Amino acid sequence: MPDLLLELRSEEIPARMQRKAAGDLKKLVTDALVDAGLTYEGAREYWTPRRLTLDIRGLTARSADQREEIKGPSTKAPEQAVAGFLRKAGLSDVSEAQVVSDPKKGDFYVAVVSKPGRAAEEIISDVMPGIIRTFPWPKSMRSGFASMPKGMVYGGIDGKGSESLRWVRPLQSIVCLFGPEHDETQIIPFEIDGIVAGNVTYGHRFHAPDAITVRRFDDYVSSLEKAKVMLDADRRKDMILHDARDIAFANGLELVEDEGLLEEVSGLVEWPHVLMGTFEEDYLQIPAEIIRLTIKTNQKCFVTRPQGAEEGLSNRFILISNIDAKDGGKEIMHGNGKVVRARLSDAKHFWTRDQGDLPDLETLKASAEKFGLDLKKPLDQRMAKLDALNVTFHAKLGSQGERVDRIRALAKQLAAITGADAALVDRAVVLAKADLRTEAVGEFPELQGLMGRRYALLQGEDASVAAAIEDHWKPNGPSDRLPEDKVGLTVALADKLDTLTGFWAIDEKPTGSKDPYALRRAALGVVRIILERKVRLPLLSVVKDADLLSFFHDRLKVYLRDMGARHDIIDAVLTPEADDLLLVARRAEALTAFVSSEDGKNLLAGTKRATQLLAAEEKKGTVVATSVSETLLTLDAEKALWAAITAASKEASEAVAKEDFIAAMEALSKLRAPVDKFFEDVLVNDEDNAIRANRLALLKAIREATGTVADFSKISG
Repeated sequence: MPDLLLELRSEEIPARMQRKAAGDLKKLVTDALVDAGLTYEGAREYWTPRRLTLDIRGLTARSADQREEIKGPSTKAPEQAVAGFLRKAGLSDVSEAQVVSDPKKGDFYVAVVSKPGRAAEEIISDVMPGIIRTFPWPKSMRSGFASMPKGMVYGGIDGKGSESLRWVRPLQSIVCLFGPEHDETQIIPFEIDGIVAGNVTYGHRFHAPDAITVRRFDDYVSSLEKAKVMLDADRRKDMILHDARDIAFANGLELVEDEGLLEEVSGLVEWPHVLMGTFEEDYLQIPAEIIRLTIKTNQKCFVTRPQGAEEGLSNRFILISNIDAKDGGKEIMHGNGKVVRARLSDAKHFWTRDQGDLPDLETLKASAEKFGLDLKKPLDQRMAKLDALNVTFHAKLGSQGERVDRIRALAKQLAAITGADAALVDRAVVLAKADLRTEAVGEFPELQGLMGRRYALLQGEDASVAAAIEDHWKPNGPSDRLPEDKVGLTVALADKLDTLTGFWAIDEKPTGSKDPYALRRAALGVVRIILERKVRLPLLSVVKDADLLSFFHDRLKVYLRDMGARHDIIDAVLTPEADDLLLVARRAEALTAFVSSEDGKNLLAGTKRATQLLAAEEKKGTVVATSVSETLLTLDAEKALWAAITAASKEASEAVAKEDFIAAMEALSKLRAPVDKFFEDVLVNDEDNAIRANRLALLKAIREATGTVADFSKISG
């Protein structure tokens, strides 16, 4: 069966777009071919900075013939209806249709339309221009002579005056080859914006700029390899990583690995060469985080550290070149070193200035007094400056200073619940946003919190306060670590709860996939802190909004499901008013363990029969007594059931009060035998209305007793 090779070569594609773009190309092309009636055995996408490539194997040479029956109107239908049917079926006269008889509906027309299959070459030629023209780049640009005004001549080419191709960077050539594995392939010649698909590509821009004629995927890969282009991005990543580790090890160092940076640099080079640069050791006085971000952000380079060291860096960095330099890379290393030194000099300047006094301290006294700040301390000065400048947090939620005021009040309330030192919590809240006014965070916003911690320690703050300043952002996702201690935990809770209550108050809630303020992440952070640090927090006393509580419930469900809890178990223990999420989680955990035990199965079977019968009668409007009357219990089985319910309810309630849900469920499981006996010996729907209402009240008592633990009607099985 034939194979298809497609290459779209352009100027440099941004590294962050390459992997997704290659995946999009694979899906768009394969979907279009399948929709057109072709099948294939396998497809794989490839990408480099300058090309997207698709290799489709085992493509059928032709789509199958199709036969479609189109049902028409009755033979007695008006001419207008028949004419519409003929147009739909593509028939010129009613005589071309068949007449089919139906015993009930009578005679009606049927058109049998046959569509012959199409050659794969024709299908490919048809679908490719549309895919390329409408390709879903997040950002694109127009290029090519088609966009020039009509009649304008540039370089001997007349403009068409029509809209040109939008591509992420100007498209330069297209390869599209189709054919069997061992025979000659053929070019599928479609045209896009003056570029005609062919069998010619080009290798490395500097090392091998000449044209390369290709026939099929295997010689395409080998030809590119000879032309200094490594097509497989994962192979480039693997080579860069291992060479970087090796060169670091050879110099007595180890690579500080960074998966995001590795993905990016593998998308910047077609022929990677790993080199090592240096900078002066004096720059190591700068915090490692600043050095790493400076070198990563500005030069796309990796940092190294001494072998076995957990902290600190060395003055050697790893750079990835796209050129196999004749001098072994000396000039490249020298040039990168000069740029890195200049960037680190700027970083050192930021670091030093952030530890000095601001020039306008006199103007900050009012803000300092408001927050109890000490203007002799650099970080306090920055918080005062943040407030004095009235820096906006959100147009409808006020300034950062006003937000800190709200978080202080909330954190004070939470400290009483978490058991954190209230004074340390307050100090941490007051300084948590101060590093927003530091030059280091101004240059590298991702260092917010982390720089605050460093500056706090430098000015002698308590270690818990410093840690809380860094951790008040945490957890910043499902896999991020939690705050270190109770102080940080309290500040983080207050920060997230203020965010959520604030945006709920101004009706800026997440909708669908849109969540511009990361409110789902904030709510999940609250859930994780509560459950993983075992915080008993009555959420409604803080958020005071049932809709926001429901939002927390949604995040709790996601968290518990990720932890392996069944959805029906969660539904059984989660009531709309439940605001103690830790208690809900404990109930779910106990119920999960219990329902798989023999006692659990007994309890589930016994109560389900009772509650389902009760629900059916309630739906019909049957009268149910408000309470059980012992004088109306005439049969031994119903007397025994009432005694069992009374005993089990008392025992279960006492266990629930102690939050021993396993014991509560074990107590309720004793109802199974008397419930079974009740249904064997007792007719619930007695002719006597009072007796029937009383027996239904017995079933209601079972539902109420089990309801103290969970809603068993929601549990499947």
